[in-house]
Order: sequence, then C-alpha cells, then structure tokens
Amino acid sequence: MEQRRADNIAEQLEELIFNGTFSNGDRLDEVRLAEQFGVSRTPLREAFQRLALSGLVELIPRRGAFVRQPGPVELMEMFEVMAELEAVCGRLAALRISDDALEELRDANAKCQAAVDNRDADTYYIENERFHMIIYQQSGNSFLAQEAAKLHKRLKPFRRQQLRFRGRMAQSMAEHELVVQALERGTADQAADTLRGHVAVQGEKFHQLMATLKSEAD
Repeated sequence: MEQRRADNIAEQLEELIFNGTFSNGDRLDEVRLAEQFGVSRTPLREAFQRLALSGLVELIPRRGAFVRQPGPVELMEMFEVMAELEAVCGRLAALRISDDALEELRDANAKCQAAVDNRDADTYYIENERFHMIIYQQSGNSFLAQEAAKLHKRLKPFRRQQLRFRGRMAQSMAEHELVVQALERGTADQAADTLRGHVAVQGEKFHQLMATLKSEAD
C-alpha cells in the first residue's frame, strides 16, 4: 500500500514537473507537498527516491530535493543509446528466445491492445514495460539486460509521457506486433531495426509533446 502510494505521488510530481508547475532547480518542499497529497513524509521521500532514479530530482544531503530536468541534447543522447541497446537485445533475442517467452510477449501485447481500446495510457505503459523487459532477458546476455533495464528505468517518465501524444499508443502497439513477428521468424536484423525505430520515435514524440505543452503554457 505504501509503495503504491509512493508510486502515485511520484507520477503526480512527474506531471507537475512536465507541465511547468515545478521548474528546473526548484526545491520540492516536503512539508507543503505532504499536506498537499495528504500523506506523511515517508511515502513522499520514497517518491523523491523514485524520481531521483530517473534523474528528474536531485537529492542533496541536508538541503533537500531539487527538480532536475535533463536538457534536450542530454535526453536525445539517452534515447539514442536506448534505441541501440534495444536493437542489440532484439537481435540476440531473435536467435535465443524461448517459446514460453514468445507466449508472454503475446500476452503483454493482448493487454496492451485492451489498454489502447480503453484509452488507458497507465495500464498500457505497465504492459509495455513488461514487453520490453522480456526482450532484454531473452537476449541471453545478463550484462546487456541489466544495462538496458537500467536505462529503461532512467527514461521511464519520458517514455510514459510520450504515450499521451494523440495516436501514439496505437502506433506503439503496431510496432510491438512487428517486433513479435520478427522474433517469431528469428529474423535478427528485422527485430533489431524494428526495436531501434520503436525507441527512436519515442524520443521524437516526447519532444513534440514537450513543445506542445510549452506553447500551451505561454
């Protein structure tokens, strides 16, 4: 229960950072936010820890939590690396994936499709995350899987936000189907290219979304 509460607070704070309520360098006031969310400081501090993992918050000893928004160049660099890591995972998984894992991917896709039909971006992201983690694991390279999962976590709030872009969930779903087809056929280059493009377009959509939010705020 406490963990879910901290997750909810972290997601709400992400939204406040992305919509400009909190700007880069702002200090997050524990007392005021605890009152605002109606919680004790414990889940709030756990939420700060989650945001620190994705780089949206910097925790400075004896000073507190400060908003840190990566610049556009830093973000694009991270998405660029993520796209290549996913491509390698896809290439290796096409050669090594098990039948059970393919069935898990199909199940994740079915749940993603249901979320698209319900316009439920949060559920879509949960199943989307499971989809990608399965591919990382099925690469058969534990170091690669660990590094891909680490960067995936770092980019989580940005990957989640871009799903708000009109039509993006349906587009993402179609890309998932192509990934599974490539993995089923064992076509390594196609799996790599499809995953690379899938992640690269996420970075593009995120920047389009940010530009839209900023123009609405002006």
